[in-house]
Amino acid sequence: MLAIGCHISSAGGFEAMGKRALSLGATTFAYFTRNPRGGSAKKADSADAQALVELMGQNGFGRLVAHAPYTMNLCSAKPDVRDFARRAMAEDLQTMELVAGNYYNFHPGSHVGQGAQEGIRLIADGLNACLEPGQSTCVLLETMAGKGTEVGRTFEELAQIIELVDHDECLGVCLDTCHVSDAGYDISASLDDVLCDFDRVLGLSRLKALHLNDSKNPVGSHKDRHERLGLGHLGLDCFAAILRDERTKNLPMILETPNEPQGYAAEIVALRALADGADTTMTMASLATARDE
Repeated sequence: MLAIGCHISSAGGFEAMGKRALSLGATTFAYFTRNPRGGSAKKADSADAQALVELMGQNGFGRLVAHAPYTMNLCSAKPDVRDFARRAMAEDLQTMELVAGNYYNFHPGSHVGQGAQEGIRLIADGLNACLEPGQSTCVLLETMAGKGTEVGRTFEELAQIIELVDHDECLGVCLDTCHVSDAGYDISASLDDVLCDFDRVLGLSRLKALHLNDSKNPVGSHKDRHERLGLGHLGLDCFAAILRDERTKNLPMILETPNEPQGYAAEIVALRALADGADTTMTMASLATARDE
């Protein structure tokens, strides 16, 4: 079954998130491990976590893609910010062992004027301080759009981070379609070329999950502004190609489009239709109708 979902509010705990996902037709989901702007995490309930694990097993879920807070910057120039990032990641990874075998996605960080190489070194140092041999959670570095001083704007930068990490078996990559396009990888014109480049630099075994987002800006814009599916510069043909490609179709896919729950449910239906071979023009018309209801 296609593992597709969206971000779900963590209010109410683990099992409540799973039930919300099911109500949208999702078979995976993302959630923030703590407030996306930072702060302390709520104490997790192991029984509640087990209830989610059972619900996922009963409903054919793919792996979850938890998301670290946006304020977590492992390569900040400020020691206190780096310290928070390390503490938050270590705490989150401990909690995620309650729902073993899933993914923890994070933005590599912004070097804020220190230079990309120093940023890469600091990110790797932070990961080395947090990763434990034998952990069941795979930590995913997200591909970035390259705005400002973001690290991770190229596959090569991600590869350099991974090369410096001791327990690299704990690492993978989450490819964000809006971000890679904005970074200059033209996935709408040639998905195959981009995936071949990814394989050459990182190896396709590192590709663990996808964020499916259209982009408000053209390829190479370095803007990072997400758009609803089919309404941006990528178009539904790009997503149809991803859903039908043997290298990507079995990965968990998370929508981060600017939507309300009804919009996510409509996009999930549309993506399932595209995966089954539906015509993109007809699917776009159906999606527009669903969004207007």
